[in-house]
Amino acid sequence: MSFSYYGPLCTKVYDITKPVGHSLRGDIEFYHNLLEPCHGRILEAMSGSGRMLISLLEAGMKVDGVDYSEAMLQSCHDRCVERGLPIPELFAADLVTLQLPYRYEMIIIPSGSLMLVQDRDASIQVLQNLYNHLEPGGKLVFDLFVPDVTQSASSETSTVPLTDGDTITVEVKTTEVNLLHQYQTKLIRYEQWHQGNLANTELQQLTLRWYGLEELRLVLEKIGFVDIQVYADFNPSKLPTQADQKLVYEASRQA
Repeated sequence: MSFSYYGPLCTKVYDITKPVGHSLRGDIEFYHNLLEPCHGRILEAMSGSGRMLISLLEAGMKVDGVDYSEAMLQSCHDRCVERGLPIPELFAADLVTLQLPYRYEMIIIPSGSLMLVQDRDASIQVLQNLYNHLEPGGKLVFDLFVPDVTQSASSETSTVPLTDGDTITVEVKTTEVNLLHQYQTKLIRYEQWHQGNLANTELQQLTLRWYGLEELRLVLEKIGFVDIQVYADFNPSKLPTQADQKLVYEASRQA
């Protein structure tokens, strides 16, 4: 058994627990309003199985998606077919080596997904690559959070029923919290059960890297971003004041 990165069982759980259009603390509404005035191409980086992307397509927007997980992208494709939507451009790619054929008016990274890039140098390269994929004057917008690291050995289990009658149990264990390098690692075990028998097992090692508020602003400035704004809970007029708030970064490529 090997570790997966958003494999088939993880994708099934994600599709059920985070369905298309499911808003996480208001992020769907925020990104809809943000992107509605766009006339050029839009890219959702780390787009997953389409929770955000498909809702934007249904609103009539032109959105491409890029993700490392082929299982997630296949799910997104299938969901678009089921809904009779035009199939978007979906790229299976690593953001660290990203080279897409388009430049974008807007690039978004919802759901704190940038935090999945554990290595600091790799995360900076990701931001540099996204900068390079923006049109002059284009904007990168993403949200982050600070994970709860007060319980270094926490464990939790949940059960997700599937539409075919099977069940997936999900066990999540925190295995490491590194305060010096600002990351938290969890081991997730997915077990699919069919008529009381174990049918499939999948392991996922998930690492989240968090950022200091001003640390990330300085990183964006060094890359070349301008007009950098940081605000809380998807409200542009609300300054960050608490560690449990969602942090939203907006940054533009020079015109």
